[in-house]
Amino acid sequence: MQASMHTTSALNPKARKTKTEIHILNFAKIKERMRRVLPQVITQRWEVMVQLRGMERVKTLSCDASNLRRFDEAALGRLFASEENEISWLDAAKKVEALGIPDGTGGVNPGDRRALYYLIKGMQASSALEFGTHIGASTVHIAWALSAQHSKHEGRAKLITVDIKDVNDPVRKPWLEYGAKYSPAELLNEVGVGSMVEFVTETSLCYLGRCERKFDFIFLDGDHSAEVVYHEIPAALKLLNQNGVILLHDYFPDLRPLWSEGSMLPGPFLAVERLRKEGVNVVAKPLGKLPWPTKFDSNVTSLALLLRE
Repeated sequence: MQASMHTTSALNPKARKTKTEIHILNFAKIKERMRRVLPQVITQRWEVMVQLRGMERVKTLSCDASNLRRFDEAALGRLFASEENEISWLDAAKKVEALGIPDGTGGVNPGDRRALYYLIKGMQASSALEFGTHIGASTVHIAWALSAQHSKHEGRAKLITVDIKDVNDPVRKPWLEYGAKYSPAELLNEVGVGSMVEFVTETSLCYLGRCERKFDFIFLDGDHSAEVVYHEIPAALKLLNQNGVILLHDYFPDLRPLWSEGSMLPGPFLAVERLRKEGVNVVAKPLGKLPWPTKFDSNVTSLALLLRE
């Protein structure tokens, strides 16, 4: 589905699902029932066991990580401490905050949104691909950061954002369910970057399988199951420009909760670990603690960069 500044039309209304994704949807329903009756630690162990068993059925995939950018601790430190990035962020934040994007809806928290902005601005990306549009919280920050590079790249800055739902459905208006005032497309138009963004309604694996474009930055924040992420990463690497960046959301190192409330999603970690065991030259670099607040009265983030070792 493509979105201009004013309209959104369905590319694939039924959002075709692969067998893997149908299996994951059924698993999600069972998991939700268990969460209602069992302690969190029990459901988490069960989820890890089920996802590991599911991964046993998955054939080994070829994976070329040669286009991934290398980051070191010093480079990341300079990026997040950049005075130029901070000045640009403060200007953008005033306009974005006025949109009243709600927090705690299942999308990225305000601290993660700021990290996205700094990463894209700092690496001077001109193109990005996002999976998991949701209410557009991350989408508008990615687009705004790209717009800061717009003139440098002769107006070619572009973001494609993919979700299994029509996030701009004018009838269902799914954003209202989460207390958002604007649809994702309206958010982008409000800050003047709507023309840079294309919306697609499709599963991640279907889109990755047919896409022929290349991107500087790819954000994986859709389906978090190990099977799907294991398939997403090799496919995303094929679409990455030289020295590009892949960013993972909900990455929990060693399957340990990051916050006091104890939540944890095992999929992204399990997927990366399998790729590493198969000899793929990748490592997930958790961003750890950011220089600003994230959620649960902390500055901890579950964002992790996928890098070449």
